[in-house]
Amino acid sequence: MNREKEIARVTLTGSVVNLLLVGLKAVAGIVGHSAAMISDAVHSLSDFVTDIVVLIFVRISGRPQDQDHDYGHGKYETVATLFIGLALAGAAIGIVVNGATQLSLWLQGEELSAPGTLALWAALISIVAKELLYQYTRIKGKKLDSPALEANAWHHRSDALSSIGAAIGIGGAILLGKRWTVLDPLASLVVGAMLVKVAWDLLGPSFGELTDSSLPADTENEMLQLISSVPGVEDPHNLRTRRVGKRIAAEVHIRLDGSQTLEQAHEKASEVERRFKARFGEESHIIVHMEPMKGGG
Repeated sequence: MNREKEIARVTLTGSVVNLLLVGLKAVAGIVGHSAAMISDAVHSLSDFVTDIVVLIFVRISGRPQDQDHDYGHGKYETVATLFIGLALAGAAIGIVVNGATQLSLWLQGEELSAPGTLALWAALISIVAKELLYQYTRIKGKKLDSPALEANAWHHRSDALSSIGAAIGIGGAILLGKRWTVLDPLASLVVGAMLVKVAWDLLGPSFGELTDSSLPADTENEMLQLISSVPGVEDPHNLRTRRVGKRIAAEVHIRLDGSQTLEQAHEKASEVERRFKARFGEESHIIVHMEPMKGGG
């Protein structure tokens, strides 16, 4: 099974589970009078929507380079990751606003409805289902080197955390009585705050890749050491790096003995490219600009 098909299979598994959880949580939240569970249902709905986005964009990102995309379509997967972060941020803000509204009503003396046991059971089922999805999707994301799958895995984990917060708030409100029904909206506020952090962690790298940020300094240093290890290659400099989806792209200047033939110099540059691809993947891309050493030929 190729990479795109395996990503699609993993994502479809998640989307089916998410759709089932949306229905369960929505019913449990409405019937069980739980603001935390309704917020959790909205979160699961955002998970389902992002699953669809991943399916569409990863399919596009798997297309080879063409006349309009010389570096391939890898950044479509980055766009999918960005969308997941934005969807998660939107869900988090909605959860915070809803929880704050409920808390405000409670502070004004309004009695909040006590959540029912159905809402608690829905939260517990969601915790188990979403944590299993997180583990499955994360493992596959690392194996397939898919930023979008890894981002989606965190979306599953954030939903599990959301359900934990909901379970604590709902369980506390049920066990401690009507005086403590405020635990339900308080739980949704805590959950929303956690989701804002996860969304921020996803958005940063995505924005960086889409704006062609350089790779980390330790990665660039490793590249320079690798290039210097080629016999006859001196002083690699002007290194420029970026990511294109799951691929790495780089440009570098090297100095060679100016007295050697063009064929010999070309072989040195080709060896740099071979070692680069052996380390960073066959789909990685490097442009090598050759310069004669001072005093050479």
